[in-house]
Order: sequence, then structure tokens, then C-alpha cells
Amino acid sequence: MKFILPFFDHPFWALVRKEINQILRNKQLIILLIVPPTVQLLLYGFALNPDVQNLKLGVIDYAHVADSRELISAMTSNRIFTLESVPNSEKDLSQQVEKGKLDVGVIIPPEFPRKLAQKSAEIQVFIDAVNANTAGIAANYMNQIVQQYNLSLEPGKRSPPVSSQVVFLYNPGLISSWFFVPGVMGLVLTLIGTLVSAVTVVREKDTGTLEQLLMTPAANWQILLSKIVPLVFLLMGDVMLALTLGTVVFNLPFQGSFLLFISLSSMYVFVGISLGIMLATICRSQQQVLLTSFFINLPIVQTSGAIAPIEAMPTFFQVLSLLNPLRHYITIVRGILLKGVGLDVLWIHVLALLGFAVVLLSISVSKFRNQLS
Repeated sequence: MKFILPFFDHPFWALVRKEINQILRNKQLIILLIVPPTVQLLLYGFALNPDVQNLKLGVIDYAHVADSRELISAMTSNRIFTLESVPNSEKDLSQQVEKGKLDVGVIIPPEFPRKLAQKSAEIQVFIDAVNANTAGIAANYMNQIVQQYNLSLEPGKRSPPVSSQVVFLYNPGLISSWFFVPGVMGLVLTLIGTLVSAVTVVREKDTGTLEQLLMTPAANWQILLSKIVPLVFLLMGDVMLALTLGTVVFNLPFQGSFLLFISLSSMYVFVGISLGIMLATICRSQQQVLLTSFFINLPIVQTSGAIAPIEAMPTFFQVLSLLNPLRHYITIVRGILLKGVGLDVLWIHVLALLGFAVVLLSISVSKFRNQLS
């Protein structure tokens, strides 16, 4: 005990206690650490879904035969297309698509029965392609429905010589939230980490207490470290909050090592804190911090693969994303949670993350030390 008490009487721990007390008294900061991560995880987890459902369908059936009605029934037998309108004319159908009342329009011509008997029947399909992604998916669904309808007309048709059996690994239920939630975890940690650390340091400028810290017997590195240590524990609390929400609300699996996940998450926390301190050194007020962080964090999020797959980006941005620490962290999180892989697979991303943490933290420490000096 005699050796432990003098250790905690060191000026460094006095600064740490001062930072903790300031954080606890700042109710806005506590709310920022709890409410936005919770809301963002729930919002993105439920709202972001690449599956297309309930597309508004309009049909003009000029044939009015059993085969045409069966085809319409096949289109609406699932949740992909919902029959919203039966227009009286092609002009009416076109206007409804133009006004956004319909997403897809189908015209079955009067010669459909005769052409069907000759095995050369055609139907017209109009798709609102303002949203190119949705239009492409809708077209694929429509083609699949027509193909299934064709097979139902020829039940005795010989099976194709080649068939495939598809097995989905790591996400057998194709649950979209399992892809988005790990990405949102990294996204939230980046946004909250940079803002909290930047606001904490900038507040010292606003209140004029930064100069008072120079009068303490602590060294410059101790002053900076006393600000970083409490933030690390706070942000790791956000990591645990995000992990709890992901596993409890979205049934996100945890296949890998919990210790590895915590260790690498804490490494990324230092990256976020470093970015925040850099923001604080170039900004003079909290308003400037918020505006500057928007221009920095938005490209980081967009090129990270958190929301959209990196493979869908142009080649230039795919290469550029290698310089994005969030991309490497999201790859690590998805690998640990969904695949259960370890350092033998993730080592290249761990080295990249370690490099970003060391470089950014060194630059931030240097800039902050120059301000203290």
C-alpha cells in the first residue's frame, strides 16, 4: 500500500481525475456518447436493406384469359410486387409511372394466347429507373418470375444437364443487418470518437484553461495522456454498447475471439482520438470542429465499405480506400464476428490499423505539444 498510494499521488493521476470529473459534469457529452450510437445502430440496422420489396405494380391485361391471369398472379404471389393499379390505357399507365404512383408497369397484348400457343409470346414491362439499383433488381425479379411461369407451362420438360447447389456461408439466412451493423459500429466509433476528443480539447481553449495546465507540475505528454486515457475508456464503452445492441437486437453472431475484438477496437479508438486531436489543433471553436469533422468524416465513411460494398466502387476509389483506417477496422470486425477468423487472416489489416494509429497519434501529439509550448 505504501508503494501504491504515492503512485496515484502523481500529478498525472490528478489530471486524469480532473478530466473524469469534467466529463461526468458534462451531461451533453454523456448524451452524445449514449444516444447517437444507439439511434444510429437501430436506424441503420433496420432501415438499410438492399432487398427490394413491395414495388407498386400496374397491369393492363388485353388478353383476359386464364393464362394471362395466372401470369399476373405469379407476379404478385410474393412481396416483391404489389398490384396497385389496373389502368384502362397505356397512356394512363405511363402517366402513373411518370408521377411515381407505380414502379413497374406491365402490358399483356391481346395476341398473348395465340403467341403463347406458338411459344413466342411477349409482354411489355416498364420500370421506373430513376433509382438504377432498384430498377436492376426489379428487372431480375421479373425475369425470374417469367422463367418460372414458363417452366410451369411445360411440367414435363427435361431437366437441364447442369444444375447447381448454392450454399451461403457465414450468413445462411442472408440477413442484411449482419452486413450493415458491423459497418455502422465502425462508423459510429469514428464519428463519436473524433467529435468527443476534439470537443474535449477545444473546450480547454474556449474556457481559457489550456494555459492554466502549463502551470501544473506535469509534463506536456502527461497533460495530453491525461486527456486520452478517460476518452479511451468512454469510447470502449461505446464499443460494448454497439456490440450489445448488435447481438441482442439484430441477433448478430460472435464467432471469434472476444479478447482480439476488444484489443483491435481499442487500437481503432486511438485512431479516432488522434483525428479528433488533429481537428482540435486546427480549429478555434466547437462550431469549427463540427463543420470540419463533416468534411473529414464523410469521405472516410463513404469509402470504407460500411454502407456500400467496396467492390461496387470505381477502381480508383477502391485503391484509395486502402488509405482509409475505417475500411480496415470494418473488415476486422466482420471477420471476427461473422467468420470467427484470427490474426492469421487479419494480420495485414491489423498492421495497417497499427500504422494509422501510430502515425496519426504521433502527429496529433506533436501538434498538441506545440500548442502547449
